[in-house]
Amino acid sequence: MSALADTALAHEFPSLDRDGLVYLDSGATSQTPRTVLDAMDDYYAHHRGSVHRGVYPLAVEATELFEGARERVARFVNWGAAETIFTRNGTEALNLVAYAWGDANVGPGDRVVVTEMEHHSNFVPWQQLALRRGATFSVLGVDDEGRLALDELDALLAGGDVKVVAVAHISNVVGTINPLEEIVRRAHDAGAIVVVDGAQAVPQIPVDLGALGADFYGWTGHKAYGPTGIGVLHGSADLLAAMPPFITGGHMIASVSAEETRWAQSPAKFEAGTSNIAEAIGLGAAVDFLQGIGMEHVRTHERELVAYAMERLRAVPGVSLHGPSDPADRGALISFALEGIHPHDVAEILGRDGVCVRAGHHCAQPLMHRLGVGATSRASFAVHNTDEDVDALIAGLAKVQDIFA
Repeated sequence: MSALADTALAHEFPSLDRDGLVYLDSGATSQTPRTVLDAMDDYYAHHRGSVHRGVYPLAVEATELFEGARERVARFVNWGAAETIFTRNGTEALNLVAYAWGDANVGPGDRVVVTEMEHHSNFVPWQQLALRRGATFSVLGVDDEGRLALDELDALLAGGDVKVVAVAHISNVVGTINPLEEIVRRAHDAGAIVVVDGAQAVPQIPVDLGALGADFYGWTGHKAYGPTGIGVLHGSADLLAAMPPFITGGHMIASVSAEETRWAQSPAKFEAGTSNIAEAIGLGAAVDFLQGIGMEHVRTHERELVAYAMERLRAVPGVSLHGPSDPADRGALISFALEGIHPHDVAEILGRDGVCVRAGHHCAQPLMHRLGVGATSRASFAVHNTDEDVDALIAGLAKVQDIFA
């Protein structure tokens, strides 16, 4: 029985009050707890003002809420607030690095390495950087269980031309938890930086960026019980100081004249324009929500749910699972296929009975090619899910098979 099963937290999420709803798509977008909604409403109702610009009470209060959220978000992953940048989403966080750091540091004769399991957000920006800058683009493969081929990484790094390695902390398709500390160590030994897509990891496992040592780490609020419209980039202080900004305009300057513009320091340097104030405040409440549960408890709960789901799924005739066979090696999601039935049909029929799963290529088409499929069905779990939700999934799959029998 899961560690949180007796107090499943579903009552914390207003959207889950709908009768018969079994939400198994948190890997795409998590539901939002009341505390996050309340924090955002409180800003709009009582502290509505622009941040960093005014000296009147509303503006001061808004700034304190906004920067207080930044401090809590940074502390949540053991990183500095000045090196924690708010973006619109995880995709923008990773593009910021690819443009601002990449265009200044990558050129002909350099190599950019991504993995075969990357979400397009951490694949396409680096592919396009290599095309823009005339660099070599290499894709690090995965084995049949969805694990990275680290010997292949060593061979690439041995060439001495790798400038950046882009890697997911947890795959959004096969769920693999990658050995990030080891990858960072090998890359740094070869003189390369490491850029991590942490969108799946931050809401699922304890993340200590100080221990991991990655140069850049991006993630998004809407998968971590926060609102849409907010993402985060954590970066190395030295690299951020040396980088030009990604977007220019208001707020991110130290001074402007007809002759030159001087940039502000991080994080303002990378946050041009009016900030996503309510969303940042909401994200601060979301990490408070997770810390209130405890990330070790979150991890234990979701690992046990995945183990139970894998056991039940393996007993379904004609089912195949993608990713590591050991639940301890994967995050809180399972991609699967039913023999002879398209994943979209599976998801549509399950949805009729309120069971919400994802179907498609999950913005990871290179990995789909490696798996030899066009799409998969994916169930992803959260703190509010229980064994009974897994049972509902299994019952729904039996109904799908009955319809197609």
